[in-house]
Amino acid sequence: MKALLSSTKTRVGLTIIGLFVVVAVVGPWVAPYDPSAMSADVLAPPSTDHLLGTTQSGQDVFSQLLIGTRGVLLVGFLSALIATVLSCLVGITSGYLGGPADEALSAVGNVFLVLPGLPLIIIIASLLPESGDLVVAAVIGLTGWAWGARVLRAQTLSLRRRDYVTAARAVGEPTWRIIVFEVLPNLSAVIVSSFVGTVVNAVLSVVTLSFIGVVDLSRWNWGTILFWAQSNQALAQNAWWWFVPAGLCIALLGTALALVNFGIDELVNPRLRVRRTPLPRAERRSLTSAARRRARMRVGFTAVLPAPAPAETASTAAGGPFTGEDFAPIAPIVAKDLT
Repeated sequence: MKALLSSTKTRVGLTIIGLFVVVAVVGPWVAPYDPSAMSADVLAPPSTDHLLGTTQSGQDVFSQLLIGTRGVLLVGFLSALIATVLSCLVGITSGYLGGPADEALSAVGNVFLVLPGLPLIIIIASLLPESGDLVVAAVIGLTGWAWGARVLRAQTLSLRRRDYVTAARAVGEPTWRIIVFEVLPNLSAVIVSSFVGTVVNAVLSVVTLSFIGVVDLSRWNWGTILFWAQSNQALAQNAWWWFVPAGLCIALLGTALALVNFGIDELVNPRLRVRRTPLPRAERRSLTSAARRRARMRVGFTAVLPAPAPAETASTAAGGPFTGEDFAPIAPIVAKDLT
């Protein structure tokens, strides 16, 4: 966790998400007006009375935005939690057990993987008698776990052959304990990354469902605001304050989640985690051009350290610097490795 918070991207993303969470918790209490209450201030621009203006019916946009934040975050995080739990159960279990169990669970995951997600959500949500936040979150979570399960299965297939897993199996550890205490901790970064990505997809899905009018429009969220703005031609009436704040909130929340995901990638991916520390000036001056080239040589993640040639050994033993002639015997080997 400390390594994750050391990234500036992660800290910025978590700060923005934290602000949205605070708004979602206290929003209904601090909203200055009832979001559904009509008034005589029709299409009023932002002012001290209405910080984000009013709608065509005189409803306060700022109150709608504050109260609608809770619905978006509730659906986003709850559906991501459901999808992550399902992906862990299916992906890790199928990857570790293998055999017929792996084939059966992979077949189920492949079926959900090829199904069109958003059209399926629209059909299910429209057929349900009540499309509340919990119902929408359950539908999105139950239809969005397949990709995460596929990634976790691939990672588990690699981890099941590691020495510590083999040793735990050899001493008679039960399967559930090996999965929970040996495999699962090594997949934590991948699971968190999958969770963050699912939150982004869930937020976009619930906003889309509200924008096209599939879910209950009496429940305020950012998509509902955009639905009524589009239905009443807010753009044609130059009422930018009606739809721009909700669009900015969607973009800002997506950016924050993406920044957190980038921070997780830097923690997991060694290529992004490596930082090249420059040499001190005195040491840089003491190195010749050939020695500098040798210090920078890499193949994958491992430094290329070829066997020293006799001339190089003699030069090093004598205390002299590397020269072009010293480097010549190993140049073909390095060129072959790099290609």
